[in-house]
Amino acid sequence: MIYEKSAKTEPDTPVQLYSQLESILKNENVKPVFQPIISLRDGSILGYEALSRGPAGTPLQNPDTMFSVARECGKLWELELLCRSKALESVYKQNTPISLFLNVNPFVIHDEQFMKGFTKDYLKKYNINPKNIFFEITEKSAMEDMTGFKQTIEHYKNQNYKIAIDDAGAGYSGLTMITDIHPHYIKLDIKLIHDIDKDEYKKELVKSLYEFCRVSNVFLIAEGIETKEQLSTLINIGVHYGQGYFIQKPQELIAPLKEDVLTAIKTINTQKNHVYFSSLSTVYVGNYCSENKVIGPADNASDVYNIFLSNPSLTGVTVVDKKHVEGIVTKTRINLIMSGQYGYSLHAKRPVSDIMDNNPLVVDSKTPIDMVSKLAMSRPIEKLYDYIIVTKGDDYYGIATIKDLLEKTMEIEVSNAKHQNPLSGLPGNLIIENHLTQSLTACKPFTVLYFDIDNFKAYNDVYGFEKGDSVIRLVAKLLCDHVPGDEFIGHIGGDDFVAVLASGNVEHVCNKILSKFDQHVKNLYKEEDLLCGYVTTKNRRGEIEQFPLMTLSIAGVQSGGDGRIYEDAYQISEKAGEIKKKCKQQWKSCYVID
Repeated sequence: MIYEKSAKTEPDTPVQLYSQLESILKNENVKPVFQPIISLRDGSILGYEALSRGPAGTPLQNPDTMFSVARECGKLWELELLCRSKALESVYKQNTPISLFLNVNPFVIHDEQFMKGFTKDYLKKYNINPKNIFFEITEKSAMEDMTGFKQTIEHYKNQNYKIAIDDAGAGYSGLTMITDIHPHYIKLDIKLIHDIDKDEYKKELVKSLYEFCRVSNVFLIAEGIETKEQLSTLINIGVHYGQGYFIQKPQELIAPLKEDVLTAIKTINTQKNHVYFSSLSTVYVGNYCSENKVIGPADNASDVYNIFLSNPSLTGVTVVDKKHVEGIVTKTRINLIMSGQYGYSLHAKRPVSDIMDNNPLVVDSKTPIDMVSKLAMSRPIEKLYDYIIVTKGDDYYGIATIKDLLEKTMEIEVSNAKHQNPLSGLPGNLIIENHLTQSLTACKPFTVLYFDIDNFKAYNDVYGFEKGDSVIRLVAKLLCDHVPGDEFIGHIGGDDFVAVLASGNVEHVCNKILSKFDQHVKNLYKEEDLLCGYVTTKNRRGEIEQFPLMTLSIAGVQSGGDGRIYEDAYQISEKAGEIKKKCKQQWKSCYVID
């Protein structure tokens, strides 16, 4: 729920405010406005939050004040009913089918009038399906009857309504309401989002809430996004949805997003996916370097000294002349020079170029972070924690710290480990999908190879899971050995694998893998089964059947170049399914590339 301040007026007496509210209710004088809540993955619209404004230029223009007055004089139900009705009426008149977030006070939601009237009469009147309604409940007030409230929430959940907890992190009830009612969505309070790109405490708290939501199958919504920097921080944390002035201000007409907002979301996600679904050797230091205080070589040492005194958290400044890096001045260095009986008087008027370190560690923005880490850790002990200067071309670009390197390295390793198949150690479905999306976005030709072990289930049933796992590991090893090292390999699950090749030696790779598979798979069978050429076990219908020895099928899908251009990973997967059927008709290890 996002509030706007009304024009400044002289304080009205309670009687005047009550009278104004009565007039609002009598004349139905509220204006509904709508603000989109969007996916921070792709910019698609989840729904619109319906907000209400009182008469312009009055104290009750501010909805917070208006609802507070309504509660004081016992008119909360009437006001909420009016606001909901106006919102639904506006959506109906605009003839734009959308999902709607409606603010509901917890003291009203289990009111008998609400339960009997709103759910049936109003939705039918405005031709709205309950599954498109989200009840947004604030947590600012502690509930006296939590048992009854939970029962009411379950009542609405059973009718396909979605429940969102509003202002999470701002109220007295804290996480208690969240754990008690198990909402579908949690909306982060606007105060948590403000300056989150600059506040490490807020960032870590939101990360913790994201992890909680991830394991609880709850979606997180950040409201109050006002800058691109906040948006970028939230996307990199993993927050699912967002709303705010940067995305779109509340307005009377339901409107699509501006193209620049969608472009920003796509760009940030592309960079994030490149960082978090890659190896350390393919993640560049320029992806996460930050800005820092810059000084000129002619600046006085005393002025630079005062910069450190006024910024206690600053540990170094970069000396730059016409975008070219000249050196670095660390806090430790300047404190040492300026200390002592004569230090300040001797050095205060000297140019900073006389005292700077003119041989700092400088790396290009395209340097992989594993290489940067090695260079940084090989410095002399007294320079071990100095800034790492990042350039783009020959120009100053930013700085990175040892703390940045350690944190990013850990995040990448943890992220990759979390999405790797535990048996093969290869990237799993989420990373596969992201890699395919990146390949399609790059608009360059590539070939996707899908690997499927034929008759694997029969082997697994006869020889057991341990032997079955050895087959999976065999295929994983063959792919690692024979797919070029700069190409992508993933494990979809079970006996299904995938490789994405940008190079042109696809057929050579397929032939090599098939040859090695046929050679090694014989060692996994007993002699008598090899002589028979089959194993006997029950089929999926429970009938005894003879199954041939395992073979390997490879379905190849080409995108771009001379092949078809696919829109998404799903289309590629569908095409691979068709090709795989052709492979399985050959009753031997083979590949088909279309």
